[in-house]
Amino acid sequence: MASNNELEKTLWAAADKLRSNMDAAEYKHVVLGLIFLKYISDAFNDLYQKLAENKGEYEGSDPEDPDEYLANNVFFVPEKARW
Repeated sequence: MASNNELEKTLWAAADKLRSNMDAAEYKHVVLGLIFLKYISDAFNDLYQKLAENKGEYEGSDPEDPDEYLANNVFFVPEKARW
């Protein structure tokens, strides 16, 4: 398993390769989109875990029901789009 330092170096190298082919104004749109997708994924995963535990206020809930996420103001991520 790679250490955080190795992972950081790899991510910076990938970002540099991507950025070298585009203007900074365009690059920010790519990066902001990826940050947004990461936020959506993290929020979905957090709520999915709570729903899957079926405890407390989430008792009897279905983690695959999009309405559960809508009720909690979280984007539902279809199974084929999950990380």
